[in-house]
Amino acid sequence: MSDAAQNPAFDDPDYRNGVVELLGLLGYGEISACERLAEDATIAPSLRTKVEITRMLTSEFSHFELLHDRLVALGEDPYERMKPYAATFDAFHLKTRPADWLEGLVKAYVFDGLAADFYREIAAFLDADTRQLVLDALSGTGSSEFVVDAVRDAIAEDHTVGGRLALWGRRLMGEALSQAQMVVAERDELSALLVGGDHSPGMDLAAIGRMFTRLTEAHAARMDRLGLAS
Repeated sequence: MSDAAQNPAFDDPDYRNGVVELLGLLGYGEISACERLAEDATIAPSLRTKVEITRMLTSEFSHFELLHDRLVALGEDPYERMKPYAATFDAFHLKTRPADWLEGLVKAYVFDGLAADFYREIAAFLDADTRQLVLDALSGTGSSEFVVDAVRDAIAEDHTVGGRLALWGRRLMGEALSQAQMVVAERDELSALLVGGDHSPGMDLAAIGRMFTRLTEAHAARMDRLGLAS
């Protein structure tokens, strides 16, 4: 039996199922991000931009491998565990397909930040080993400064770009929060991680409301960094 499978927190089968669901969700999210970034790279306006986007893609794939390997260590089939989330992610990306490379950069920066904030909130209710794995899988791609500079430079060249991208950012925020709420509502195991059980006291409705307030505030800060504050 692997060290991961021997984690005493997994003596609670409901908790273990919740963790496995979360790892599957994160894993599909990383693969989905890789697909999205590969598309963005094809419309990049310069070789430098293409390389930076590809670097982001490479980082996302390395995060996927961490999640894949942990699921294998737990005796799970990673692909079966990721499969239930395909439709949700694919629908989200279909509704938020960027019109150009700038919208693609904003989407990568904003959505990845929102997703990371949401999963870090859940990570607070995980055992120490799983929490660290989730945090490692959400670590930055190292390209945030590139995105900030590229968007701010584009706004400086054409001020009308700022208004368009600000509207785009607000749309992404709404769609991303809807997706997060939908995923938790549809998967009982994930809901259990938030509301708690024998392993963790979880969150009540007021705490969940405060969590979404924090997500909104963090999004506003990211938009401000991009020069897109409303």
